[in-house]
Formats: sequence, C-alpha cells, structure tokens
Amino acid sequence: MLQSRALVIALILLLSTTLPEVQSKSIFEKDRRDLLAIPEAIASYFYEAVNKVSPKISQFLLDTVQSPSVVAARQRFAKEAARVSIMFEQLIEKIKNLWYTRVLGY
Repeated sequence: MLQSRALVIALILLLSTTLPEVQSKSIFEKDRRDLLAIPEAIASYFYEAVNKVSPKISQFLLDTVQSPSVVAARQRFAKEAARVSIMFEQLIEKIKNLWYTRVLGY
C-alpha cells in the first residue's frame, strides 16, 4: 500500500513538472536533430520526481541507466536517430522542391 502511494506521488510530481513545460516545434525547423532531447528531459524529470520521494530508488535508477547494456542501447538509438533525422531532412527538401516546381510552377 505504501509503495503504491509513493508511485502515485511520484507520477503526480512528474506530470505536474513536465506538462506545463511542453513546447512544440515545427517539423520544418532546421534544428530537428534533437530527437533525444525529449526522452532525456522525460528521464530527467522522472529521476527528479523519484528522488524527491525516495533517494534509494533514484540511486537504483541511476545505476541502471549507467549500466553498460543501457549505455550501448542509448548509443545505438542515438546513431539511428541521427541517421533517420538526416533522411527525413532530405525527404522534406525533396517534397519542397516538388511543391515549388510541379505544383506552384516556380
């Protein structure tokens, strides 16, 4: 019962700190390569919320995140996210080019 209350409090703290700070960006902005900024911010807010409730659990989370398998997975995800981001930028440029040449006739 006490653990479920702590979890509810942690989730309330997490949501109360993250929801007002949500900012949206256009997909046409040039600096879209910050795909990992959102998961990193969520993890940071979650860690801070858990740390307020239970420092012991937050230390466990920190040790888990710094384990070699998680670090390797994050590096692979970062590499693939960068590759997908570049491909997406190229696709947007091709769509813009087609729009301007074929549809608008520039």
